[in-house]
Amino acid sequence: MTIRLPALSLDPHDPFPPADAALRHPDGLLAMGGDLAPARLLNAYRHGIFPWYSDEQPILWWCPDPRTVFQTDGVRLPSRFRRWLRRSDWVVRADTAFAQVIEACATTPRAGQRGTWITPDMRAAYEQMHRLGHCHSIEVFDGERLVGGLYGVVVGRMFFGESMFSAESGGSRVALTALAHRLREWGWPLLDAQVENDHLLSLGAELWSRERFLAAVTELTALPEPAVGWTQRFGTIAVAGLAPARRG
Repeated sequence: MTIRLPALSLDPHDPFPPADAALRHPDGLLAMGGDLAPARLLNAYRHGIFPWYSDEQPILWWCPDPRTVFQTDGVRLPSRFRRWLRRSDWVVRADTAFAQVIEACATTPRAGQRGTWITPDMRAAYEQMHRLGHCHSIEVFDGERLVGGLYGVVVGRMFFGESMFSAESGGSRVALTALAHRLREWGWPLLDAQVENDHLLSLGAELWSRERFLAAVTELTALPEPAVGWTQRFGTIAVAGLAPARRG
């Protein structure tokens, strides 16, 4: 079957097609082409759109329906994992090892997958976004060793998660939990997780209609945020404090 898609020009300010023009099969495929310039990426995320493609493909742009999201007060952890957290001496920081996190996300083997969608061009684009202050990493450390993390794009008060990894069991879950904890403290209600999978759903991810998701994104990306570096603003989170013992 031949799929016909709108093709974006190399002008990074070229507008995207409306989200409701996305295909149903494959779900959410909206456009192709263009580039990964910061202006285009920021425009994409403001409209709930993200790039996702392989080395042998052109740049593909997506806005699936439904959308996988976390409410920042809704991350769920199994009781056994919470008990383990209370004994852990891991800590979580932000933006102290961005290149290591994106490298690990690109190279860590994943069950059922061959290769990676985080191509060299994608890595270069998000590293540039990081240098410009639009892309952030959440890093889990055991002493000086990086054991898990994630990275994503921030626009206004909306965090758009891109990828996460674990070098030790539970590393990505800790990163997600710490991020949600800090965002909730800041008054950020949502965390985009893009596309559903069983792991995300087991942690409390919800499926929102594209219409509901885009309405929230429009509101949240328009809200101002202080221009403070994330390393300072996020601080250091002791993992043991993410699962306090229940009273009573």
